[in-house]
Amino acid sequence: MSEIKNEKQGKLIVFSAPSGSGKTTIVRHLLKQPELNLEFSISATSREPRSNETDGKDYYYLSLKEFKNKIKTDEFLEWEEVYRDNFYGTLKTEIERIWSHGKHVIFDIDVSGGLRIKRKFPEQTLAIFVKPPDLNELVRRLKDRGEESEEKISMRVSKAPAELATAPLFDKIVINSNLDEALEESYTLVSDFIKG
Repeated sequence: MSEIKNEKQGKLIVFSAPSGSGKTTIVRHLLKQPELNLEFSISATSREPRSNETDGKDYYYLSLKEFKNKIKTDEFLEWEEVYRDNFYGTLKTEIERIWSHGKHVIFDIDVSGGLRIKRKFPEQTLAIFVKPPDLNELVRRLKDRGEESEEKISMRVSKAPAELATAPLFDKIVINSNLDEALEESYTLVSDFIKG
């Protein structure tokens, strides 16, 4: 069924959204709930680490050459060139590692990658789209982070309408206008899926 080698296959929980929707906050909250038995899938990327990021914790940082070599040797479950020469992807070994611990995998991943995982593992995957209340709120959240240039923010915002258009392709949509409610709804969706 899959190119992932592991007898103990758990569930796959995908959270996707435009940047600034709050998916990372939701994923971090769910990881703190021990009864869900989740482990975070660390993505690989060819981009440079930000000042507060650590290799092997936030991402696996690869050179552009290393990333392209791993594409050639079919080491990714999914990958995408999100921005020019900025690749992101999920290494098959990462899923194998998490399943070998007897845990379920949770992803904080872009829309295309999330949908690819859902297509490859339709029964095992719960794909949740996190929607901001509106585009203005998205822009405000990105600016409030204070992490990126106006140019980077504009790039992210320009992608948002196309990403929002994919929401109906996901299993569930969580609208994050009130964070506490979004956290509660996400917890219930994930908990029910794992038990199901």
